[in-house]
Amino acid sequence: MSEITYAQAIKDAMTEEMRRDEDVFMMGEDIGLYCGAFGVSKGMIQEFGDDRIMETPIAEQGYVGAAVGAAMAGMRPIVELMFSDFMCVCFDELVNEAAKLRFMFGGKVKVPMVMRTAAGAGTGAAAQHSQSLEACLAHFPGMKVVIPSTPYDAKGLLKTAIRDDNPVMFLEQKTLYRTKGEVPEDDYTIPLGKADIKREGTDCTIVTYGRMVQMSLQAAEKLEKEGIEVEIVDIRSLVPLDTESIIESVKKTKHVLIVHEAVKFGGFGGEICGQIADSEAFYYLDAPIRRLGAKSTPIPFNPKLEAETFPTVDKIYNAVRDLV
Repeated sequence: MSEITYAQAIKDAMTEEMRRDEDVFMMGEDIGLYCGAFGVSKGMIQEFGDDRIMETPIAEQGYVGAAVGAAMAGMRPIVELMFSDFMCVCFDELVNEAAKLRFMFGGKVKVPMVMRTAAGAGTGAAAQHSQSLEACLAHFPGMKVVIPSTPYDAKGLLKTAIRDDNPVMFLEQKTLYRTKGEVPEDDYTIPLGKADIKREGTDCTIVTYGRMVQMSLQAAEKLEKEGIEVEIVDIRSLVPLDTESIIESVKKTKHVLIVHEAVKFGGFGGEICGQIADSEAFYYLDAPIRRLGAKSTPIPFNPKLEAETFPTVDKIYNAVRDLV
């Protein structure tokens, strides 16, 4: 094991997969000498050259469409979209082409592409560079959606995504890039659709993902001092979703709080809520299902206002106390 950053784990996953498979290549804006907006691809153009680390114009529709075509032709593109907000520019290529083509061609065509992008807030990047749009993507059949919370998960899930024969949206919460964690030096993968119990507990389940995992763990430590044991289920991938792990945890604790950074109204927490309500876990509940998400507002530039928009450690702590 070695302790590395979330960003390094992502770079290592891409580098190892490009060494393993010559069909894997990377494309995006400023990913070469500039190393990407968050420095993730540092040193990769020196190793692989500009034919496999391809700089693109500021034209998301064009290069995402090119990646779809390359994937159909047998390549395995990794596309870096600078900010997840920019998927709105190339939404047609993602959800009407990449997500649907394998089905429309009766399985004769595969679309093995990964769209990596920096998602979420916490950096003062304001309303057009800070959104969490994962619920939009999860709505479209044919698209897999992954959001890792640790360096270990980031590397293992990205390697799996690159090897997958379907389009995978790989969302990287930008405040996590500099966080550190232990990562094996040997090759490993993590299956998509398998949640991870980040903390065992008996009194309340928190179902969450992305940077909210870290906040939930901090809240759980505070609650432990009051005798409240919280179990934290990190779903890691929205599609496919590990409903079984969520249900088993809720049956055990009989209380559940769903936490995500995205806007609460219309957010993915509603789907998790529905999955629980439609299952046998509903009959084990001792209190209503609770959700905690961002307020329904564009994300402010002002850091104090921005912090007020999203769940925090204290908000998670108070929500669990009210629930149990």
